[in-house]
Order: sequence, then C-alpha cells, then structure tokens
Amino acid sequence: MAGYVDIHSHGGGGFTFGLSVEESVGAARAQHAHGTDAIIGSLVTSPTLTLEQQLGIMREAMAVEPLIVGAHLEDPFLAPSRKGAHAPELLETPSPARVDDLIAAGEGVLRQITIAPELPGALDAIATFRAAGIVPAVGHTAADAAIAAEAFAAGAGLLTHGFNAMAPIQGRDPGPLGAAIAHPTVVIEVIADGIHVDPRNIAMLFAAAPGRIALMTDAMAAAGHPDGMYRLGALDVEVTNGRAVVAGTDTLAGSTLTLDRAVQVCLEAGIDADAVQAAVTTTPARLFGIPL
Repeated sequence: MAGYVDIHSHGGGGFTFGLSVEESVGAARAQHAHGTDAIIGSLVTSPTLTLEQQLGIMREAMAVEPLIVGAHLEDPFLAPSRKGAHAPELLETPSPARVDDLIAAGEGVLRQITIAPELPGALDAIATFRAAGIVPAVGHTAADAAIAAEAFAAGAGLLTHGFNAMAPIQGRDPGPLGAAIAHPTVVIEVIADGIHVDPRNIAMLFAAAPGRIALMTDAMAAAGHPDGMYRLGALDVEVTNGRAVVAGTDTLAGSTLTLDRAVQVCLEAGIDADAVQAAVTTTPARLFGIPL
C-alpha cells in the first residue's frame, strides 16, 4: 500500500541522503518503491562545514524531488556513551551560537533534530529549536526519566528510535522511553525490523502509547541493496544477512528496513492493522504537518 511517511531514513538502494542531490533523490526513490511517499532524510554526525553543505544539498534535492519533505539531523548533540554509529570526535554540546548556526543553515529544510537532553545547554536548545518550527527529538541519550520529562516539557515532541541508544525501562527508573509513554503528546519512533526491537516489545509499545507510534526505517544505503561494505557518515558499515553494524563491532548502524517490511513485522506480531497503518501515515504526518 502506498502513502507511507518515513520521518527518519539515511538512505536506500545504495544511495545516502546528503551526499549529493543525485544520491538523495536515489535514496528517496528506492524507498518509494516500497510504498513511501514522503520521507525526511536523516544526516549523521559530520564536521561542521560538511553538515552545512549537506543541508544545502537536501534543500536542492527537495526542489527536484517532492518525495523528500525535509531533513533530520541525528547529530551533533548526542551522548558519547550512547553514540551508536556516530563518530565520537565529532559530537558537541549545544551552545547557543551553534544552535543558531544550525537553524540558519537549515532554513526551509530542517524538520527535526535529535538531542541528548542531559548535555549542558540542551534544554534551552530544545526550546529554541521548537520556537523555530523544528521538532526536537530525545535520543542517543544517557538521560533518566526525569531529565527526559524535562525535555518533553521544554518542547521535544519525539523520541528517536525507542528502545535503542538509551537506557531501558527498569524497575526504579522508566528511562526516556517510560517518560515518553507517560507524556500524552510525545510520538515514539520504532524500528520494526525484528532486529532492533523484539516484536513482542513493539506490540507492548503500541498498547502502551496508542496513536503515538511512528514506524520509521533508520535505513542506510543497504536498504533494498545487497549485503556488503558501506559508509555511514565517517564510519564503515558491514551488512550481513540484512543486519548493518559498524565494521568490526556488534554496534548496529542503522538498518536495511523498508516501511512495507516494518508493517509486515508489526502485523505478524498481532498488532491491530488500523494502528499499524496510522503509525506509517497519519501519526508521523500530523507531527510534521505533512499532507497525505
């Protein structure tokens, strides 16, 4: 079924968002072949000048390919201890000047940014991004539930790939995911590939936060492409049997997921079909004001 909305994808079909206009268009069209009609291209941690150039590339790509509806910065304000597939030497703290620079560089293209809310200045940065019309997302974070709740109160409207790159729900601290479930308006991303999150936990999350789940791919270039060696930002990625990891490690590096496969995984987990459909259409579209 067509009409899916993917709010977090790094690429597909051998292409990566932000490397060039051609690469960005190729990535969008590769995901479109699997039912995605609107996609926010995600950029990983890169040097400052490179990041600003990539935002410019995404702006140009939007002008020629209507499938692309914006960009997502999954960088550079991430927790080193929860960095995942991001180069640690390129991570930063969100100073007011840096925040202003990113807002200026992202004019007309930047739709969301992932931030670890425990970093110095992060709560102020979240409020500033929100005021600029950019959706801040809590993710790649070492925060506990209390700090995450402060971030949601400050304007963060999204949790980046729930369960992944954050502390788990525990008996004495529900963590960022528990804080997101408790907040009545926060949307929770889920990578439903059966690798990042057990399908039983996906079903539990749909039940815990009805109407607030957004399935997304977190796909990198290998989505819809053969296994092998790829690049994701500054890192080499090895894909084996559809599982993408930072080369030489067990650290997951995005996915090879498409949204039609994510829907299938959820349906096989016994999740209500209408709820699954909303998670790939109306829920993400409503958060970003994307017309369907």
